[in-house]
Amino acid sequence: EVQLVESGGDMVQAGESLRVSCAASGFTLGGYAIGWFRQAPGKEREGISCINPKDGSTRYAIFVEGRATISSDNAKNTVYLQMNSLKPEDTAVYYCAADIGVLHGCLLHDFEYDYWGQGTQVTVSS
Repeated sequence: EVQLVESGGDMVQAGESLRVSCAASGFTLGGYAIGWFRQAPGKEREGISCINPKDGSTRYAIFVEGRATISSDNAKNTVYLQMNSLKPEDTAVYYCAADIGVLHGCLLHDFEYDYWGQGTQVTVSS
């Protein structure tokens, strides 16, 4: 059974950094692309970043470029999202998801993704 479990969400102050984790089970990272998404209250879900551990490709949304780094630890079957210089507008529930249909690269469209975690709350205070 494919499972994704996010962790690391916290309440931080603006300007601080945070790393959220996505632990995968039921499959190996080398076979799927992993994406990070977020959804704030009253807003649509948006893609933040994704990685394809098979070829190492990554993609970032414009609003996090320069502030976020996505990485994978294949031995731990875990994907990380490091976010720096956090802003109050980064407050949201952060989700990771797995795309089993991609061969190369990754995309930030949520409809591409097949499995989702339950999310972890990130709150940034000003």
